[in-house]
Amino acid sequence: MSNALRISRRFSQRSVMEAIVQGGPISRASIAKQTGLSKQTISEVVKVLEQEGWVQETGRTSGHVGRTAVTYELLHQAAYIVAVDLGGTKVRVALTDLACHIFAEDVAPTDHRGGQFIVDQIVAMTLRAALRQRIPREKIRLGVIGVPGAPDDASGRVMLAPNIPGFDQMDVASAFEQAFGFVVTIENDVNLAVLGENWQGRGQGIDNLAYVALGTGIGSGLMVGGHLVRGASHAAGEMGFLPFGGDPFAPESLRSGAFERVVATHAIIERYEAASGRRVGVPAIFENAAEGEKEALAVIDEIARYLARGIAAIAAIANPEKVILGGSIGLRPEIFTRVKTLLPQCFPYPILVEPSDLGPRAALIGAAAIGLGHLHNTLFGFDAPDSRISLPPAQSGAMREAAQ
Repeated sequence: MSNALRISRRFSQRSVMEAIVQGGPISRASIAKQTGLSKQTISEVVKVLEQEGWVQETGRTSGHVGRTAVTYELLHQAAYIVAVDLGGTKVRVALTDLACHIFAEDVAPTDHRGGQFIVDQIVAMTLRAALRQRIPREKIRLGVIGVPGAPDDASGRVMLAPNIPGFDQMDVASAFEQAFGFVVTIENDVNLAVLGENWQGRGQGIDNLAYVALGTGIGSGLMVGGHLVRGASHAAGEMGFLPFGGDPFAPESLRSGAFERVVATHAIIERYEAASGRRVGVPAIFENAAEGEKEALAVIDEIARYLARGIAAIAAIANPEKVILGGSIGLRPEIFTRVKTLLPQCFPYPILVEPSDLGPRAALIGAAAIGLGHLHNTLFGFDAPDSRISLPPAQSGAMREAAQ
């Protein structure tokens, strides 16, 4: 078979799959109308896809003059994707089908030993979840791991991830692929979260969007002109390294970041201890603030001021239409209401800020989106960034609803 013919067939297969993913159940006549391909070509492609277990008959059209037509849709359980949100304190694992329904999910404290121990932990969580739902291991075809740092494509290491020890010293992607036995993609966790929000959250249809997560650390994901901004070394949006808050020239700022050192979990705990003489966790500080304790209220006020400054810095550079707040601390209403009040005081243009309604699943949904794109490229298209298949409509990818 000539190379030109092979490309033509791949293009036809991809076009048919695109129509089925977006419009199923759909008839061959409707596919022809959408793609411009001949009915014979469509029949040949659909036959192959059906034989290989990717699509199935779902019934016949009705209510039309003339003969009824067979309709086809994607067989959602033909393959599964592992979606992982790895954080400094928790790791979330989900197995999703080709429509992004969650079939299995697990959450556990992140193994504090880091490195290969975390790889082994995630693999074990995935296999246990698959076993509980009787998902055959051979149907798990691809993994997407969200990490709180900057993946380095050349070495496989994850840089700028102080809360995940050991990942900056090993080829993380290769370690996961060796343990799983299939292709694994490593992506920044807040990049995944902004993709999830853009697909199924409060950022639907917004081409210029920012997602800011505040918790153990702080980071942001950016979409400009409808495209995810990764930067030259996948470090775009690393808000923790904004050069204000702490001293950016202090040696520790090269590890944790000057801004992260004053706004994230450890900073909140230390600031409260300095003011009150008591060392407690972040939830207790918010509880004390709710009871009117002045030290706790002062700490939360200061954190909100820092966060507003960080969002203003993003707005000055990227000018997003909307900023979505997430993370265990960023989702707190005490933080959101203060930031919303403070922003007009430190930035001259309106900034629309909303809390995430996907919560901790935003990165999982984004991981599933990345996984669907890569899987469709591998199976039905061309392995190039600009050929990613479009995602199912948000109401079809009921990942959020299925998980609740």
